[in-house]
Amino acid sequence: MSDRGIAWLFITPTIALLLAINIFPLIWTIQMSFTNFKANMGWIKIRNVGTGNYSDILTDPDLWAGMQTTAHFVFWSILFEVLLGFGLALLINRKFRGHSFWTTVILMPMMLSPAVVGNFWTFLFQPQAGLFNYAVSFFSGIAPSSFQMIGDVKLAPWTIVLVDTWMWTPYVMLICLAGLRSIPDSIYEAAEVDRASTLRTFFSVTLPMVMPFLMLAILFRGIENFKMFDMVNLLTNGGPGSLTETVSITLKRAAFEKWQTGWSSALAIILFVAVFGAANIYVKVLNKVKQR
Repeated sequence: MSDRGIAWLFITPTIALLLAINIFPLIWTIQMSFTNFKANMGWIKIRNVGTGNYSDILTDPDLWAGMQTTAHFVFWSILFEVLLGFGLALLINRKFRGHSFWTTVILMPMMLSPAVVGNFWTFLFQPQAGLFNYAVSFFSGIAPSSFQMIGDVKLAPWTIVLVDTWMWTPYVMLICLAGLRSIPDSIYEAAEVDRASTLRTFFSVTLPMVMPFLMLAILFRGIENFKMFDMVNLLTNGGPGSLTETVSITLKRAAFEKWQTGWSSALAIILFVAVFGAANIYVKVLNKVKQR
């Protein structure tokens, strides 16, 4: 066989697998989004509804409320993760005693499954036996039984932000640490020769050179948080009421509880286009930052 034939022999299984698990489901979902198809009623004749599903979704006030919940979760979780992750990266970048041990300890949360984290924090937030409530009671004097993170209307949205920040701050720290380690020592030596202060060195050297890594971390976490499901589902299940119901939970309920397969397919396509479009614009901005 020729080299070209051998190359095709190796990549054909991968291409076939990608077509089977990615391309075909995407095309099938697009087709279903224009119908009234319900997976639990396969005997009903499938009727083409045109763009009816899309117009219903875009004019649904409950869905826009879910969008606001998702935006709240994405914005605040990314903000805290970037601030804490960058701060931890600055500390870990300094050589000190026990450096490797503490780095491993900090990285432990991101090694866990989101499902495990959701169950783990659900027990911590229990009003009667949760350790989190006892910790808050110790510092504030509030009785543990009268303090409910998950059940409180004001605190529940911050619950998922807190847990996601705890879990994924180490991930942002790793990316920022890679950026810090990539800065040549000669640049800091030049700044020292120019008698630049620590603050000036940080804003003129460290932050600009780490900025592409920070933006990359924001991109990754933004995409993941926008479609976050398992951790939120196990932690609050969208409650109390629908206060913490993100778009991914709305999609799951429409597809597998209400069996609105056509409607949920249209919602999936809208979310895909929104994420793809926003990520495409963001990558262009990121490339401009890298070129500076």
